[in-house]
Amino acid sequence: QVQLVESGGGLVQSGGRLRLSCAASGNIDSINVMGWYRQAPGKERELVATITSHLTPRYADSFLDRFTISRNNAKNKNTVYLAIEYLQPDDTAVYYCAAHNVGSAGVNYWGQGTQVTVSS
Repeated sequence: QVQLVESGGGLVQSGGRLRLSCAASGNIDSINVMGWYRQAPGKERELVATITSHLTPRYADSFLDRFTISRNNAKNKNTVYLAIEYLQPDDTAVYYCAAHNVGSAGVNYWGQGTQVTVSS
């Protein structure tokens, strides 16, 4: 089993920046891809970006600007980050960390989510 714990959310003014963190624990050797999703009020959860264990990032089309995913694969650590610049009110959402097992196309583990609220 893998546990994912997000941090770094909060209330930010429009135009500001945040860096979200997600620390994985447990059987982290089983993880390949990690990523971030978000769910805005009244909307479905959507993919923001993923990053492989070889540190190859991939972004959903709507998140090619202002969003940067990165990952720390140091020994016994597996942390993924999401930096967001020039935050806008439309970025208000719960941001979820996700992880895929090796060989799995789908998400196997979810974090509890961290709230990001952008004030205008």
